[in-house]
Amino acid sequence: MPKPKPAPKLIHGRLSVHRDGFGFLIPDQPVPGVDGDIFLPPAAAAKGMHGDRVAVRIMRRGGAGRAEGDIVKVLERSNSTVVGEFLLKRGGMFVRPHDGRIQQWIEIPKGMALPSAPPQVDRVGAPILNIQSPADLDGMIVNVEILEFPSKDGPGTGRVVEVLGAPDDFGVDVEILIRKFHIPHRFPPQVIEEAQSFLSTIPESEIARREDFRSLDIVTIDGETARDFDDAVWVDRLPNGNFALQVHIADVSQYIRPGSEIDKEAQMRGTSVYFPDRAVPMLPLELSTELCSLKPKADRLVLSAILELDRQGEVVSQRFTRGVIRSVERMTYTVVHALLEGDAALRERYAPLVERFDLMRHLSRILNKKRTRRGSIDFDLPEPLIEFDEFGEMTGVTRSPRNDAHRLIEEFMLAANESVAAHIEAAGSQMIYRVHEVPDSKRVAEFEEIAVQFGVSLGIGAIPAKRHAITTRHRDGRKSSRDIIITGDVKITSRHYQKLVSQIEGRAEERILSYLMLRSLKQARYKAENLGHFALASDCYTHFTSPIRRYPDLLVHRLLCALLDHASPPYTQAQLAGFAEQNSNRERTAAEAERELVNWKKLKFMSGHVGDDFSALIINTAKFGFFVELEEMFVEGLVPLDSIAGDRYRYHESTRRIMGERTKQQFKIGDKVRVRLDRIDSVEKKLQFSVLMPMPKKSKRK
Repeated sequence: MPKPKPAPKLIHGRLSVHRDGFGFLIPDQPVPGVDGDIFLPPAAAAKGMHGDRVAVRIMRRGGAGRAEGDIVKVLERSNSTVVGEFLLKRGGMFVRPHDGRIQQWIEIPKGMALPSAPPQVDRVGAPILNIQSPADLDGMIVNVEILEFPSKDGPGTGRVVEVLGAPDDFGVDVEILIRKFHIPHRFPPQVIEEAQSFLSTIPESEIARREDFRSLDIVTIDGETARDFDDAVWVDRLPNGNFALQVHIADVSQYIRPGSEIDKEAQMRGTSVYFPDRAVPMLPLELSTELCSLKPKADRLVLSAILELDRQGEVVSQRFTRGVIRSVERMTYTVVHALLEGDAALRERYAPLVERFDLMRHLSRILNKKRTRRGSIDFDLPEPLIEFDEFGEMTGVTRSPRNDAHRLIEEFMLAANESVAAHIEAAGSQMIYRVHEVPDSKRVAEFEEIAVQFGVSLGIGAIPAKRHAITTRHRDGRKSSRDIIITGDVKITSRHYQKLVSQIEGRAEERILSYLMLRSLKQARYKAENLGHFALASDCYTHFTSPIRRYPDLLVHRLLCALLDHASPPYTQAQLAGFAEQNSNRERTAAEAERELVNWKKLKFMSGHVGDDFSALIINTAKFGFFVELEEMFVEGLVPLDSIAGDRYRYHESTRRIMGERTKQQFKIGDKVRVRLDRIDSVEKKLQFSVLMPMPKKSKRK
């Protein structure tokens, strides 16, 4: 008898569902013969929920490494709760998930619609909710605990555990995203109790065992709205002409001990999450804005990096110590920048500090030049700044300013992070690194195609790229391997990017090319092995300077303190590897939630501008149209191909241009156009514009 064929191997991974119903399996490991993800048709994708870990069987294979599969089993559920709109229908009560990637509605059985506890409202300005019956919930945003997950036999069921309010109520947008991304936002009672148990004053015995920096005019420099201050700086000129740089970081490890209730909660959260009008902190406020925050005129415990740097910014000597400081001023970026630019009133007000601030700027420029010499890339990309009035209503969105004061602090923090990383690695200790790997050759080639159209180039040529492994021997004798890309005789390094950044500086297309360059690079992440940092051109880098808001920084503090105490490392390599992966995931989730809320607020603000026209810049082209960014506001949207009047337009992939068949009118990346906001797609959360032709000379915007 012929032997039976072995059952096809199941592939494990994460389910990603599209709003249109189909999905993809993102495999845990590369699948031989498959290039990337596995396509799941709607019927297959419906067997799980977006985010679930599932086992998939490949049903058919196509050309170019494509594959189609079917879900055989759900291994792990991603959503124990779902946030959405409560709907009272003739056929029953349902919740339509806010996340369009979760296709299945959740049915609410009789008696499960009203939460057992009254609605929890802990945001300023939120209305008082009076919910007496399911009818009062119709159209409300609720959070639902899933009791039975959807299957091919029927919808899932759940019970309402929270009522957040009406969709347009103040602050509901933040509450929705907190729950959509499952961001822990309330501290358990035992965590609060532990946070409140700390003494508000520092015992003299603790001060006595630390280095005392309280006589120095140390300052913090942060944004206007910052509430937690975890870094303070001081710079001086030494008799030999070198610079003394002190970077003092809040000693969070003094208060949060491994295994404590606060530590377990911080480990689970991984990071603070910052929304435009509020923050979800990693640590309770008793610590993040009080005991650990380096508030002015208050004694605070710190972990300090004391560096001596020569005139080229090279570290001559370094040491690390536990200390105590008393910050003399809480400075802001705006004030420091104005002071450095010569504001007479501010220079008089802060007269005792002026010389020190001038010295800080001088040193920061030296450090920046040193990074430039070694190939570090400086992407000066603006961030969106959401503006609010005194009632909390959004009034606009602009580009966040970035000036010498920002760069000053960035350079000092980079120097401290790098010094700590080198110190711990040289000691042969276990370590958690911040790594940024060499970019993928395919993405680099795609970016190079676009850059050439603007008359610039990375300088790598058109020779096919190959990956090559190199081994680095570290000072402690250990070896580590990393991949580089060889393109003919050219090795792709950060210098290729750095040179291109300098070529486009000040040009109209700088913003576009900087954004596309950034997309061609890999994401930075945490790793328990040293893979280097490509963008910083650093052989050894970590995060040390923000322990109030990032858990990896707290881990690095503990590793450094173990060296100071001549103790064994507090973690194994395996433990640090687990922390690294978990915190990389937490960081990505926080960034996605922050980005989605900013986009949501942009859409809400722009809903009052439908019909208005704006000056815009084409930032990308595609077969279905082109994307624009408004020049007056930091807002993006799509001009669909079929909305361009006066001709039949086609997308030419070889040149990435959109061209009219008869008029030969072209639209390409970098062109300035005049557009009108036609509609807002509330489902896809996108703005749709049309181009005005011929372009008017004056704005018609109201």
